[in-house]
Amino acid sequence: MWPLRRIVGESFLSLALMLLAVGAGLADDKTTAQAVGIALVAGLLSLLRRGLPASVLLAAAAGSAPFFGFAPLLLVVAWSAGRRIEGLGRAGGFFGLAYGLSLGLSVALEPHVSFSLLAIAGMFMLLAILVPGLAGRYWSQRRTLTDTLHEYNAQLLREREMIFGQARMLERQRIAQDMHDSLGHQLALIAVHTGALEVDRELTGQQREAVGVLREASVAAMHELRDVVGVLRDGADSPRTRAGTGTGGGDPGPASRGVAGVESLAETSRRAGTPVEIRRTGEVRPLAPTADHAAYRVVQEGLTNAHKHAPGASITIGLRYEPDSLVVEVANGPVKGPVSSGVASGGQGLTGLEERARLVGGMVHAGPTADGGFRLAGVLPYTSAGEGFPSSPAGDAKPTFVAPPDDFRAQSRAGSAGDSDPVIDWNGLPKELAKAVNRTKRGNGIAIGCGVVALVAVVLVIAVVVAGVFVVREADKAMIEPGQYDAVKIGQSEASVRDRLPDGDSFLNTGPGDGAPPEPDGAQCLTLLSTEIGSSWDAEPVFRFCFRDGKLIEKKSFETA
Repeated sequence: MWPLRRIVGESFLSLALMLLAVGAGLADDKTTAQAVGIALVAGLLSLLRRGLPASVLLAAAAGSAPFFGFAPLLLVVAWSAGRRIEGLGRAGGFFGLAYGLSLGLSVALEPHVSFSLLAIAGMFMLLAILVPGLAGRYWSQRRTLTDTLHEYNAQLLREREMIFGQARMLERQRIAQDMHDSLGHQLALIAVHTGALEVDRELTGQQREAVGVLREASVAAMHELRDVVGVLRDGADSPRTRAGTGTGGGDPGPASRGVAGVESLAETSRRAGTPVEIRRTGEVRPLAPTADHAAYRVVQEGLTNAHKHAPGASITIGLRYEPDSLVVEVANGPVKGPVSSGVASGGQGLTGLEERARLVGGMVHAGPTADGGFRLAGVLPYTSAGEGFPSSPAGDAKPTFVAPPDDFRAQSRAGSAGDSDPVIDWNGLPKELAKAVNRTKRGNGIAIGCGVVALVAVVLVIAVVVAGVFVVREADKAMIEPGQYDAVKIGQSEASVRDRLPDGDSFLNTGPGDGAPPEPDGAQCLTLLSTEIGSSWDAEPVFRFCFRDGKLIEKKSFETA
């Protein structure tokens, strides 16, 4: 099914060829009915040229011999056939047959034409058929080459993406193994030693409670480490996270790592001696799992930063349920004493929070407060980008990856899962590959294009020069100036007059024509054309010299149609 744009274009081209055929037919002294018939056939052949390129080429070549109205159609059909006839040998055979058919019919219709005129006509037919065919074939081959380079480039990029994914997976596995071997061992030791201290009878109740907090923190850190290692190894949530159930022994399961686990975080901080207050406002609404976990991380990061940089300062946790999102705030008061400089800080916590919030369609803000404290706030939508839950109207939404503008994966438009879309768009090629492909394509295109243009230019120049010389010579044989006509006098000998005049043997000299006066009885007349322009478009000025008994007995100047 053709698109509307192509239908309009084909209709416009057919109409234009029909109008040109009518004009050419009328100029070739055809009747109106004949010109209209030629135009209708030309329009029909134009519509069939895509499906039957070879047949339409032969038909247009055969029709161009008796009907000049087919000349514009022949140019278009030759271009189209050059693009669509498959195989170089097959295309050459059909173009040669079309040329022979056109030239043969021209000779059959004009059997008495001179050899010089036949050579000129054959050259122009060759240009009319061969040049558009070569141009169309070059365009088609160039487009095929470009499409092949596109496909090859897409294949290379797909392979590179696969290699990149495999390398990334291997690196994640290596990192996971290192974390498991180093951090896991240290956390296990901490848990064992704090567990032993917790049952020591010499500790007071307050000390035993502090040690219990340390043990629970170390156990929770071990579970967190296990989840991170699982993500790094598998590239997805760990089975325990996906299962939706927690384990005993202080394991912070999925439910406790959401908004529901904020109270547990606050209680742990209180047991460490820090005053923590939780303020909830608005109607409580459920969040998507990723947004719920992001809220937990905001509170966790805020409490961690407050303990490290403002030890002993009061902390306020705010959970404000807005109509469209949850606002999570962790604010601490000013520092009451000097802060230890030995606190380790990687500076990556806030960066990770910003990334986590961006992935769920939210945002994070951190900055000092007016009273000298610090505030960390996150705005998290109830429904994360591309993630729904039963109570939300977006429960059937498709997952969407939200990438930053400079992310490699955001540089191309990818289809949905399972589609065979290219990995990256042609306009987004890496610079080095784009330069290599463009350089190769440009070099091949310039070489082929210059060769075709040079060939066409040489043939055209030769044809123009030869045709010009031939027409000038033929004009010298058939045309005289009015001064030459006036110099000839009646009564002069035939030999002297013929020596001063051309012989008139030229294809330009078509004879007396219509409207010529009758020739004298028994006389032999020489008819020549005048170099002057006639009184009208259809009038042709002619000079006639008639001889009898070896003398010039009459000379006349008149116009013929």
